[in-house]
Amino acid sequence: MNIGEVSDKSGLPPKTIRYYEDIGLVKPLRGPNGYRSFRESDMHKLAFLGRSRALGFTIEDCRNLLALWDDQDRASADVRAIAREHLEQIESKIADLNSIRATLSHLVRECAGDHRPDCPILKKLGNFSK
Repeated sequence: MNIGEVSDKSGLPPKTIRYYEDIGLVKPLRGPNGYRSFRESDMHKLAFLGRSRALGFTIEDCRNLLALWDDQDRASADVRAIAREHLEQIESKIADLNSIRATLSHLVRECAGDHRPDCPILKKLGNFSK
């Protein structure tokens, strides 16, 4: 398959596929003319990477997950550990976002939003103390 075909099948743009090749996540064959020739296994890896990235895994996590996917003697505990760590990071980000939302919601409620210059939002943003 050429890059256009594998792009269509994997759902990844050609630019992303080239990047994944550049960083060694996939290694398509090269024809005498220098064009990439993707095998079915490359397409599966690219689809795997697309799904992994859509779940927010880092490139390094994807590299480790791909290595585990290729390793028939892998321990599922190793895969679970990567996924659990990523889940903990997501939960931390959600907690941070909830805190931000609560603070901003409070400030928006407190601001009259009228013609007067007094604005609790600007006052809070300009306050150096926590």
